[in-house]
This record gives sequence, C-alpha cells and structure tokens, in this order.
Amino acid sequence: MARLTQRRKVHRYLLDGSAAALEFPVRHREDVLAAEEPLEIRFGNMSFAVTMRTPGDDFDLVAGFLVSEGIISNQSDLVSLRFCSGEDEQGRQTFNVVEAQFRGGLPLPETGRHVYTSSSCGICGSTSIEAVRKTLNYSPREDSLRVPVDVLARLPEQLREAQALFDKTGGVHAAGLFKIGSDGAELLCLREDVGRHNAVDKVIGWALREGLLPLRGTVLQVSGRASFELVQKAALAGIPVLAAVSAPSSLAADLADETGLTLVGFSRGKSLNVYVGEERVAPPLATADIGVNI
Repeated sequence: MARLTQRRKVHRYLLDGSAAALEFPVRHREDVLAAEEPLEIRFGNMSFAVTMRTPGDDFDLVAGFLVSEGIISNQSDLVSLRFCSGEDEQGRQTFNVVEAQFRGGLPLPETGRHVYTSSSCGICGSTSIEAVRKTLNYSPREDSLRVPVDVLARLPEQLREAQALFDKTGGVHAAGLFKIGSDGAELLCLREDVGRHNAVDKVIGWALREGLLPLRGTVLQVSGRASFELVQKAALAGIPVLAAVSAPSSLAADLADETGLTLVGFSRGKSLNVYVGEERVAPPLATADIGVNI
C-alpha cells in the first residue's frame, strides 16, 4: 500500500483512571496514518480544481469528480486521463496532477468549479437544488428499484468487512456501490479516502470508466453522514438509493426529494431511517424476524 499510508512515531499515554495519579506510563510505538496529498485536476493548461485526497484510484477520482460537476456523463465524453510531470523536494514523481482530455465539441467551463458544489456566500439552498436539477442527465425518479429492508440494513456491515485501509489506519471513509438482486446485495466497487466525497467520486468514476452509467438498480452505501454534495453526486450518476450510517442534512433531504432519490440515514444493522423515497423499501427478504424497525 505504498503512498496510501504513512508510518509515524507516537507517544501513547495510558491512564489508570485516577485523577490523583502523578505518574502514568508512556509507550513509544509506530502508528499507521492514512496518507493525504493534494490532487490538481487540469484541462489542458488550465487548472480546474484541487482536492485533498488519499492517493490511489486517482483516475477514478477525477472521472467521478467530472461527473459530479456535470461536465461529463458518458464514457465517450472522456478521451484520456494522464499524470503530468511533477517532483517533490527529493526529486520523486508526485503523481499529484492529472490532466483530462475530452471529446471534441464538449462544452467546458472556462474557469473554476461549478458554484453549486461549493459553499459560496449568497447562494441559497433552492438555487443550489435548481442548479443540480438542470444538470441531471439521468433521473433517479425513473428507477423502479425496490430494496428489501433487511438487505438495506446489512449494507454497512458488508461495507465495513471490505475496508482494508480502514483496518490499517482507522482514519478513512468508505463508499460502496451495491447491485441489488433477488438474493441480496452484491458489492460492485468499494473505495476508501480521507474525504467521504472523494470516496464517492472514486466509485462513480470507476463506473463511468467501466461504461456503467447510469447506475440503475444500485445502492450507494457510505460511512458517516449524507450531505447535499453526496446526494448531488449520487443523483448525477443515476443512483436511486443513497444510504449512510449517520444523519443526512436538511438540504440533502430536500435535494433527494427534488431528484427522486431515496435517502436513508442511521443505517445500523438492526434499524434505519428513510427520510425520502420510502416507496423503494420492500418487506424483508429473510423470512425470520431480524428485528428491523421501519
């Protein structure tokens, strides 16, 4: 896992629980940290965006980012991705700049990121939602997927079991794309990153490069909370269901309602909350009572 992690010496303090203790043991050991480095995205000579990410699957990250920005929507839109030359202080290639080339005739932004993906002064929630709605190439509302509630509730556990980088560091988020079938959920792609939004972009970018967009009949399960930005990314990729282990934001729920996406929060194995799109949640696949409350 070169560049995915970094080893660092730490001083571990062990307390015995006594506030009056004047002495406590200190252990010196190495810990493994998730790597975090900048990635610059360029269109030719133009620098379009910089994101902090965990190195690895960078082409997937860039491809997914471009889908999330509404710049591309099909595999054919993207001609190539390549690393640009760049070196650190020791003369080593950094692999921290990626240039994207597009098919001829594709309209591109002149500078900077689309305003609705960043926190900008003077932009209200309704303006942000309208901007996303106008950019949709695939409508989650048209997807007829129904997910058994017990299958949906088990996705966080399936996601966690596949998180190899989290096992080493405890410091990354994950996004997993699941295909729902008659016998349960199949994990199609899992990506990890220090940024939850980056993990989602890596999953969507993988799907674009595999020619799988729109992602009908799938569920995107993420660690942590569900923000406006994650709902935006899922909707633009045509994903009908977004589930998170923590809470969604109010604007995330508003955007899910507007785009026809099912939004699930607090998915913890034995319970979950459906904030939008409850019609996609089906009775349990299992015949036994597993204690799922809906």
